[in-house]
Amino acid sequence: MSHKVLVIEDEPTLARLLSYNLKQEGYETTVIDHGGEGLQTAIQGNFDLIILDIMLPGLNGFEVLNRLRQNRVRTPVIILTARNAEEEVVQGLKHGADDYITKPFGVAELLARVSAVLRRTQQEEAAPVLTNEKVITIGELSIYPEKYEVIVGGDAIQLRPKEFEVLLYLVQRPGMVITRDDLMNVVWGFDYIGGQRTVDVHVSSLRKKLELGQQSVQIESIRGVGYKVVMPKKLANPKA
Repeated sequence: MSHKVLVIEDEPTLARLLSYNLKQEGYETTVIDHGGEGLQTAIQGNFDLIILDIMLPGLNGFEVLNRLRQNRVRTPVIILTARNAEEEVVQGLKHGADDYITKPFGVAELLARVSAVLRRTQQEEAAPVLTNEKVITIGELSIYPEKYEVIVGGDAIQLRPKEFEVLLYLVQRPGMVITRDDLMNVVWGFDYIGGQRTVDVHVSSLRKKLELGQQSVQIESIRGVGYKVVMPKKLANPKA
């Protein structure tokens, strides 16, 4: 069965280019040129991937992405951004985008990113489900790996899936320095094409959310290398 890809792009030439090349690779493609209509189509349809432009009539790409995640639509999203538009990339990743492509781009890059995101999604879906629930507790922080839930100071905090996976990987290695490359490979996969800025954005967001707890872990930056988890004072190693 071919993968179904929704393209939300209002520039006719680019939309045709995307649709043509995706179809040549065997993807079933739907093209929408309006943000609001694209949002409804994405919610109602059963798509494997969404390619989403930022500048759209009606709702812009950030609004579409935010509402998708609010509606618990977990379909992977690749955003299209202008060249050198780092702000757009950072904002898109914070809203839950899985990858990004900067314009102008080559067909080979487009198809490589589409293939990589779909492959990662399939691997995640095929991962075995553990039957015995475990909890990792560190001070006021409790992590439920099977549920993708985090409690800080008695309150549940909302983490995007990749934020959760970054936190879990760091917490399971307290005091160890984890390089950005390690996090990229483990959380996003060896074939992820995006840069290390993706890791930094997710760690920055995690820090803000973990500040809710007075006795929660801290994520410390190791300049030029990566990150490590610093345990709260007077607390032992995490219990699993």
